[in-house]
Parts: sequence; structure tokens; C-alpha cells
Amino acid sequence: MEKVILKIGGMTCGACSAYLQKQLNKKAGIKANVNIATHMAEVFYDADTVTLSMIEKIVSDSGYKVLQAEEKSYLKQKLICALCFTIPLFYLCMGPMVGLPGISNPTWNAVIQLLLTIPVMIAGYQFYTVGFSKLIHLSPNMDTLVAIGTLASFLYSLWGTLKAFGHASHHLYYESTAVIITLILLGRFLEQRSRGKTGNAIRSLMNLSPKTALLIIDGTEIEVPLEDVKVGDILAVKPGASFPVDGTVLNGSSSADESMLTGESLPVSKGIGDQVFGGTLNQKGYLTYRAEKVGSDTVISQIIRMVEEASGSKAPIAKLADVISSYFVPAVFAIAFLSAAIWAMSGKDFEFILQIFISVLVIACPCALGLATPTAIIVGTGRAAKMGILFKNAAALEQTQKIDTVVFDKTGTLTVGKPSVTDILPVNCSSEELLAYSASLEKFSEHPLADAVVQKWGEKPLLDVTDFEAVTGLGVTGIIHEKVIKIGNPSFTGVSPKEAEALSKEGKTPLIVTADGKLLGVLGVSDTVKQSAKETVKALMTMGITPIMLTGDNENTARAIANKIGIEQVISQVLPHEKMEKIEILKASGKTVAMVGDGINDAPALTASHIGIAVGGGTDIAIESADIVLVKDNINDVVTAIRLSRATMKTIRQNLFWAFGYNTLFIPVAAGVLFPAFHLLLNPMLGALAMSLSSVSVVSNALRLYRKKL
Repeated sequence: MEKVILKIGGMTCGACSAYLQKQLNKKAGIKANVNIATHMAEVFYDADTVTLSMIEKIVSDSGYKVLQAEEKSYLKQKLICALCFTIPLFYLCMGPMVGLPGISNPTWNAVIQLLLTIPVMIAGYQFYTVGFSKLIHLSPNMDTLVAIGTLASFLYSLWGTLKAFGHASHHLYYESTAVIITLILLGRFLEQRSRGKTGNAIRSLMNLSPKTALLIIDGTEIEVPLEDVKVGDILAVKPGASFPVDGTVLNGSSSADESMLTGESLPVSKGIGDQVFGGTLNQKGYLTYRAEKVGSDTVISQIIRMVEEASGSKAPIAKLADVISSYFVPAVFAIAFLSAAIWAMSGKDFEFILQIFISVLVIACPCALGLATPTAIIVGTGRAAKMGILFKNAAALEQTQKIDTVVFDKTGTLTVGKPSVTDILPVNCSSEELLAYSASLEKFSEHPLADAVVQKWGEKPLLDVTDFEAVTGLGVTGIIHEKVIKIGNPSFTGVSPKEAEALSKEGKTPLIVTADGKLLGVLGVSDTVKQSAKETVKALMTMGITPIMLTGDNENTARAIANKIGIEQVISQVLPHEKMEKIEILKASGKTVAMVGDGINDAPALTASHIGIAVGGGTDIAIESADIVLVKDNINDVVTAIRLSRATMKTIRQNLFWAFGYNTLFIPVAAGVLFPAFHLLLNPMLGALAMSLSSVSVVSNALRLYRKKL
């Protein structure tokens, strides 16, 4: 089997990708997977029986096209063109109604409206090519709604224009055609601008690994391209450089910043026999190590692959309007043809029959139905943006309402992400003396815990220190006031006080301080909880949503943080790929899961969840992998995003109901059911009023979202 990956143009929703995939797989010798997220079709085919031209023909016959190069977006140009013609058209139609000057000659008025409408329809030509293609294949979608509604009103208006020569013009709905097309183009333009780009996230991940490596051959360092590194090669890594591939340390000692993998801010000590990972940062020591995983086998490459797979596996969300249209559109056509046929058999003339036929289409044309979804989405996403909440697409806004489980990363999401001194426990000195000795000594250390101690002391004068020494992974020592001061763990200081044990049980890092071997006291250092965390968790639980903590940190630390903010379910000590697995398990149990994170290690879990929410202060990779970005770095906005999604989707459902109601209410009148008894046909002005009320009610209802209390 041969394989080809094709870029597909013309797909607008999940139904499009599903339909195209079905059409491709109908052909013997073809196995295809079409991805709406990437607009790509991965096609495996039997080269003996299937050619590329056959595949392209199937795509074309299905109403789409194979793009030879990266598809360029002309939405902005189309939107500008549509606006330039729609605004004067709208003025011509509506201006005189409010006393503004217009064109007095009805014939010229009709002709100019026609000439202004045609360019707008050309700008929205894809609605017709895709919409009617979908209709021909009996799978109508939103484009079909727009195409039928606007074309019906245009044709009816064109008929009125032709009758206007020498007579008063009536029955003109040109502005309906133009306004609908322009608004839909606006909605798609805004959605395209905010669409998440997984490719950018993947490229950012790839940039984490260095492009070269220092290969040791016969004791000499030789810089080689990363792709030349093989399993078993001996590599050198200098202070401040990134590890090029995964492997095991052979010589030297240092510490590594592995926050891109674990999300944890504290460095990890590295010595002989320890594992190191490509893309992580070597801090201050010189190391040599053996390459054990290279290329696609490294941890960072696996994360890249998981982001790709999770992004591609997201199920498209079925649009409610598409479901309605799949029944509504065929029914309207059936009623229109049936009505025309009945009146034809009754002996009515062609003009009467044509008026009945077009009246049914005009009054039933789903203009408001086409507006129902995009207007609410535009208002909802617009209000969200003003509040610092970015929904990357309409699908994210729709899916968020269904969330019943929110999984939080710990570090940087629920916590500040930076260690600070939380406890000062003096034993044989005062708190002031304990902190003075500690800060003066730690001033010479580069460890993040040392920075926390120095910051706690502030700008006050430090004590003189001599003979400072840092012992990697253990602690620091020096002489102050002729006393040997040590700060570190029990094996380094020689004492193991109960205070240190108590701090460890609380998930904090104890720093034991001694002078000449005598215990001075203990400092407790830990990440601090964000002020908004407890309030957010409480609000979610009130909404019936289950909060869960998912972290790479140890059980004690995770449990201590969870207890402070009220989270009962804690999953700790998980690696990036395990985070993704935990999300998949929750999804398999029937939960609708949102993942909230800020680190590179969260990227696979963010893309695997139904809705990924990135905290704005996080990494670019997390932000680009997510469906929602909290710009203000305030996790309270998780609650706001869910409430806004629920309000928006409630508005959309109301819009669809009322739009459908307006459309169907006058269909019997348009079909002429009142004519035999009362000689009444649908007054075109009533039709225009019904259409206007339908559109106005939909837009007005959407605008209520701006005033909705969240």
C-alpha cells in the first residue's frame, strides 16, 4: 500500500471530514483518515488499482478540492469586499424607513440594490459551491442553510426587480442576502484568527533540543549535528547548555532544570548513574554521559508525538443547526414543490404558482437559523476576550458547557510556581538570628531554595562569610562569627530534628541549620498556593463539577496543597505521558474533562482532554496546545469560562428555537392555505416583517450575553 497526505480545501465542519472520509473509503483499494483539525487527508491506497488522479476526483466529486500548496486565507479580503457593498445596500433599504434620503425612482433603486448585492454573493461564493454540493449528496450543513436562504431571497428580489421596470418595486430582500453573507464571513474570519495552531506548538517543542552535541572521541570534544548522535556515543554537556539526547551520567555532578518535563521548579541533582533527558537544562556542572535514546525515542520526541496524536484524535462537535437543517431544508423544498404542484393542478397561472413557490422558500429561508449560531458565538467570544478569556474556536466554546470534571496541574497553576520560606522554626536561637545566618550563607549559593531564603531576609545587612562551599545535592557550609554553619539535609548537617520531619509530612522542604554541629533551627520552604485557588475549587464544586489535582510532585507535597484548597482527589508522581493516560482514563469513564495547566509537560494532557485550558503565565507550548487561554493568569477565570459557555449555548438553543418558529409559522400561509377561504396570499411585507423579526430577535438575544452576570 502506498501512502499520500493531501491538503484539503473547502471543509468547514466535522461533518465535512466525516463525509469525505466515507466517500474515499467507499473506493476499493483505499483506506483514508480525514482530519478536520489539520484539513489533511491521510490516504493509503493500492497503487496497482488506484491512482492519485482517482483520489483527487473523489475529493472533487465530494465538493472539496486538493490543494497543491498551503492554503492561503482570503477571508479578510472577502469580508472587506462584502462590507464595502453591504453597508450602502443596507442604507438604501433601511434609510428611507427612518427618514433618511434615498433613491426616489423605484426602478433605479431596485437595479442599484441588485448591483450592490452581486459582489457580496461573489465574495461568499463558497457557501454556494459547498452548500449545494452537500445538498446534492444529501448531507446538508450550515453552508447549505446559508446558500438556500440567501439565494431564495435573492431570486425572489430579482423577480421583483424585473417587475419593477415601469412599475413600483416590491418584494426586495437584497439586504437580507448581503447581511447574512457578511455576518457569516465575519464569524468565520474571527474564528480563523483564533484557531489553535498545533503546528506552532510542535515547532516550539522541537526548538527545545539543541541543534548540535559535543561528541567525545579519544578524549577530544567534537561538535556534531544532533542527528549524527547514535546510541552508545559519549557526550559532554557544559554548564548552562541543554542535554541533546537522553542518557546516563558517566562522570561529573551537577543539577538539571527538568521543569519542561515535570513542571516542578526545583532542580534535580545529577551524578554518576543518574538519568538525564534531552531538552532539559544542565545548570552549573560539567558532565559526560552515554547516549541511550536518540531521535524519535527521546522523551521530548515522545511528547511531540503525543501532542500530534491527541490533536488529531479530537472528535468534531456536531452543530445543532446542521442537525436541524438536515431535516428542515428537505422539508421546505418538499412543501414548496408540493404547494406549486397543487396550485398548478388547480389551474392557476404561472405567475401565481411562481409566487407561491418562492414565497414558501422566502418565508422559510433559514436566514435567522443561519444567524442563530454565529451571532451568539461572536458575542460570547467577544465578551470572553474582554474578560481575558480566549476561546480559540467555536467548538471550544460549545464543548466547555459540558465539562463535569476539571483536572488541575499543581505547580504554576494552583500554586505560584516559585519556592518561598513558609516556616521559621528556631531551636537554640531567635528567629532573627536563624534567618540572618541562613540568608548570609545562602547568598553565595545559586540554588532556587537559597534565593527563597535570601528574599525572605530582604534588604537587611548580611553577616560576613568565609570558606563558603556548596556540596551538590546536600547543602552549603561556611564560617560566620568563627562558627561552622551548615544548611542542608540530615546527612549533611548530622542532625535530624522532629521539626524537619513534620515539615516533610506537610509536603515542604526542610532546611536544617547548624552551628559547629549544634542545631540552630529549621526553615520550611515550599511553593505557595495562589489566592484564587480555594475560591475557584469551591465555585466548581457548587456548579456540580469535580476538581482533581494531577501533578508530577510527590504524594506528601501534592496532598498538603490539595488539603489547603479543598481538592479531595489527588493523582501524584506522574510523568507527562502518564498525565495524558490519566486524562484518557477519565474520558473513558464517561467524564467530560477539562485540563488546566501551564507547563510543557502539560501539553499532551491539554490536547488529550476535551477542553485544554492554559494559564496565561505558562509556556508558549501549553498556550498553543490549549483550547482556552486565561490571559490574566487567574484560575478563577476557569469558572467564568464555563459559565459563559453555558450562557452562550443556552442563547444559541433559544435562537434556533425562535428562528425555527418564525420560519415555520408562516409556511402554511405562504403555501396558500388561506387563499381558498379568504383569498389571502402571504403579503410580502408580512414576509419581510417575519424575516426581520426573526433576525432581530436572534441578534437581540445574542446581545443579552453582554449583560449576563457571570
